[in-house]
Amino acid sequence: MSERPSAAEIGAFLGELRALRERDPLASEFAELMDTKADLLERIADAHPGDAEFADVAEHARRQADRVNGRIR
Repeated sequence: MSERPSAAEIGAFLGELRALRERDPLASEFAELMDTKADLLERIADAHPGDAEFADVAEHARRQADRVNGRIR
């Protein structure tokens, strides 16, 4: 099982997201951030195995990240 993301990891992600929104990001930067988002949400879902809503949100985020990165799922 993956380790739950720390508050510092989530805070770093939110800081990167804010910085990206304040300028015109490169497509590769956006794609990398979407991978990070999906990873964090998958780790949160793994920490709550009985919660279908967490699993659905994580699955949706991974599908979006895969599309942005050219990996169709």
